[in-house]
Amino acid sequence: MKVVGLTGGIGSGKSTVATMFKNIGIPVYIADDEAKKLMNNDDAVKQKIVALLGADSYIDDRLNREYIAAIVFNDTSKLEKLNAIVHPAVAHHFDTWKRDQDADYVIKEVAILFENDGHKQCDYTILVSAPIEERIKRVLNRDQTTRKQILSRMNNQWDDAQKIILADFVINNIDLEETENQVYEIHKKISS
Repeated sequence: MKVVGLTGGIGSGKSTVATMFKNIGIPVYIADDEAKKLMNNDDAVKQKIVALLGADSYIDDRLNREYIAAIVFNDTSKLEKLNAIVHPAVAHHFDTWKRDQDADYVIKEVAILFENDGHKQCDYTILVSAPIEERIKRVLNRDQTTRKQILSRMNNQWDDAQKIILADFVINNIDLEETENQVYEIHKKISS
């Protein structure tokens, strides 16, 4: 079974594109969602996070996302160490999930696919791209956050110019109808 990595910067619309693939019957694994579940429910992962970031990483046994984000998005060393805890656990979970799927290929949606060499475990990669100001506007409308916080997160991801070089397919996600057409074209190419 082929693995197709789907990525894009914050606000690019990768979740929208993932849903479009899901709607045509392709199994989709959302790595960030699964990472959050593992960070909340896997005791070994939780212990390592507390050891790295302190007891305030959890409130009432639930992940304290604001506390963690305030640390790791301002300290690349801590972000790398957190990723070194979470990413192997997610990779193992994905492998187990993939074995249960029945399709020509699966989509693995990952925010930082290229930054962590995750693309090397994929048969194809898709980059979802959109203009920076459009991405910022989308996140401001979606999340309870500030422009400064969004830019801080963007600074921890590669820019699209770096990713385009490594991507097999690029979806310019500006117009939803056109995005859907691009998804179908990519689906046909991967399925053939």
